[in-house]
Amino acid sequence: MFIRGRPITMYVPSNIQNYEDLRMEPPVEKLELDWVYGYRGRDCRANLYLLSSGEAVYFIACVVVLYHINNRTQRHYRKHTDCVRCLTIHPDKVRVASGQTAGVDKDGKPLQPYVHIWDSSTLITLQQIGLGTFERGVGSVAFSFADAGAFLCVIDDSNEHMLSVWDCAKGTKHTEVKSTNEAVFAVEFNPSDSTNIITCGKSHIYFWTLSAGSLTKKQGIFGKYKKPKFIQCFVFSLTGDVLTGDSEGNILTWGKSPGDIKTLGKGAKETFQIMRQTRAHDGSVFTLCMLQGGALLSGGGKDRKIIRWSADLAPERECEIPEKFGAVRCITDVNGEEVLVGTTRNAILRGTFSDGFVAIGHVDEMWGLATHPSQDVFLTCGHDRQVCVWNTAEHKLDWCTTLEEYGLCADFCPNGAVVSVGLSTGRWLVLDLQTKEVISDYTDGNEQLSVMRYSPGQRLSSFPHFITHLDWSKDGKYIMSNSGDYEILYWDVAGGCKLLRNRYESKDREWASYTCVLGFHVMGVWLEGSDGTDINALCRSHSERVVAVADDFCKVHLFQYPCPKPKAPNHSYEGHGSHVTNVRFTHCDSHLLSMGGKDTCILQWEVKRAGTSDGGDRTHSASITSSPEP
Repeated sequence: MFIRGRPITMYVPSNIQNYEDLRMEPPVEKLELDWVYGYRGRDCRANLYLLSSGEAVYFIACVVVLYHINNRTQRHYRKHTDCVRCLTIHPDKVRVASGQTAGVDKDGKPLQPYVHIWDSSTLITLQQIGLGTFERGVGSVAFSFADAGAFLCVIDDSNEHMLSVWDCAKGTKHTEVKSTNEAVFAVEFNPSDSTNIITCGKSHIYFWTLSAGSLTKKQGIFGKYKKPKFIQCFVFSLTGDVLTGDSEGNILTWGKSPGDIKTLGKGAKETFQIMRQTRAHDGSVFTLCMLQGGALLSGGGKDRKIIRWSADLAPERECEIPEKFGAVRCITDVNGEEVLVGTTRNAILRGTFSDGFVAIGHVDEMWGLATHPSQDVFLTCGHDRQVCVWNTAEHKLDWCTTLEEYGLCADFCPNGAVVSVGLSTGRWLVLDLQTKEVISDYTDGNEQLSVMRYSPGQRLSSFPHFITHLDWSKDGKYIMSNSGDYEILYWDVAGGCKLLRNRYESKDREWASYTCVLGFHVMGVWLEGSDGTDINALCRSHSERVVAVADDFCKVHLFQYPCPKPKAPNHSYEGHGSHVTNVRFTHCDSHLLSMGGKDTCILQWEVKRAGTSDGGDRTHSASITSSPEP
């Protein structure tokens, strides 16, 4: 095969008599999305809500997750073609609007952003809003309330942050106006008057009036109060005032003031001014949540506090989120006592002021992924320096620890007692799974470690970044590796880890695992014209029936194994919002785990054979495409 014009020679194993007669079929097995780990909190806000069904709705990557907080089940809305950026729920608490960013397809052609309005009970899309209208992406969305959710307000990510109002039933644009060249963080309709809209962001809060099909704005007047750099969030009080949280740590109460006739003369118009300033947090106030009865919750950035305020803004209770979860990004009331909290470290917490909180999440690009040899457990590591151990059966984070440097690769010892993690500096650590402690610390050079694999006999091999993938032979005597310049190399470990010059002699060797992306048995996973970086990882199942592939175009593929002929047919799956960095099968091949890079998302797929899909709700959200049979 050829990569970047370079020929790569593949030697046909002896048990294949006639290579030309080999027929490639798509695998009998298919994947069905089972669970989504993670939440996008690091750079999004107002994206965690509670539906009438008792499900929390939020997003990460291209998936909107509906998580039933009592039953601990998930459903998934998967009609977006790129990363979801914003979310809101209809006054009926059933319909949802979600907006996505612009993206590119595998040929580099732009994909246009849009908003979907969909039914959370059926996962059926009701309207597609704004295709061809929005630029770069959709930053904020809001339903009107006073007219039972007849309109949707959208702000895009263009330079002018265009504000548009849409008829939800017809999917047509009612009006549009340039809002500001500054960043916009939030938009909401006044709950008692759909002709009034408020937006806030960098150095501004605007009060909009919709009249005769056009929008006009008035800027909030800060007067004697210091103008904050950012108005982070706002809510409407039960009395009709507007409460804002800002980067100075204050909650400002805004109200209407009559026009200053004395200064401005006859015809002076009413203004929106600060009526009261309440000191709330050390650092930014990232989120405000109004409770039934008029009480208020505020969430802090630097101080990581959640504070409950009375209706007249007297502090009543407070608690602090543990530092490992980051700052409070979003709060949603569950029942007046219990709350859901989204954090800047991509965690969703559930808890109370009295009992504290529990959570999940990675905050930065992930690369290292390893599955336990005998338990329903897997490990992840990435640029946020976190090492996380997850339970696939219970869908939860078992434990997490933070390292001094970031991890890029990992592997479990064959007996499952310890796991090794390769770091960015050439160091590698061995962690005990029971004590969660580092029991060994080694250094191999000063280059980052890109891959490490235990042999079947529990020896560990790690290579610097020039080696990108490696596998041990079943007898533990040899290693097959791929290099950064697209070579397939074989090593005699028993003979002192010597490089074997005659690659033909390795054509019949059996491999304990198959993660090398270049090799005769996986030749068919490469597209014609690939530049060598299109495939980041692959993994053969333990049954040796299928191979999963992680590509640079946000997709996971499933091929039959072996697939040694070009353009092998496959099943292709969407869900990630960035390059997929790794894939691994669980110990019994019941599930496949795929890991996104910049989307910080882990998707858990159930491996199903033909005729075993349970259908139900998920069929509405499935995004499964099969390549045509030859």
